[in-house]
Amino acid sequence: MTDSVMKWYVVRAIGGQENKVKSYIETEIARVGLSDHVNQVLVPKEKVIQIRNGKKINKEKVYFPGYIMIEANLSGEIPHLIKSIIGVIGFLGEKKGGDPVPMRKSEVNRMLGKVDELAIQDENIAIPFTVGETVKVVDGPFNGFDGTIERVIEDKRKLEVMVKIFGRKTPLELSYMQVEKI
Repeated sequence: MTDSVMKWYVVRAIGGQENKVKSYIETEIARVGLSDHVNQVLVPKEKVIQIRNGKKINKEKVYFPGYIMIEANLSGEIPHLIKSIIGVIGFLGEKKGGDPVPMRKSEVNRMLGKVDELAIQDENIAIPFTVGETVKVVDGPFNGFDGTIERVIEDKRKLEVMVKIFGRKTPLELSYMQVEKI
């Protein structure tokens, strides 16, 4: 098979089971011996930083829940084989009884560009907090308190948040990761 007949398709899967469905597709294609018809199966992901018990945790989150991208030559029985796999709902854009619709080249480039961008993205994400915004403290000794952002300290990556404690407004200097928007 040449790559000229390989096209990108979007497979709809049960939400939350994208990785499992991806491995099922790869296993089934290899088992049947049609690996030369399927180039790659991709679950777009992004890196997310969460704080749990005061520690930063890097997690990968599925960028498009319920969708898997597949580069393949869908000829013959391959579409039926993929649809018969547990957790697969069908192909995106297909008409009832019709063939799966491939993605446009512009869509593919945008999606793959986004996947690459998410893979190499650093922690230096511009945090979109603004002065006057109401936030909730989610980490530290003031966990659960609501406050208003008084100042954004870009170089330290901190916020000055005014919190009402015992009826008095108190300024707190908190990391971007210690607050979330309400």
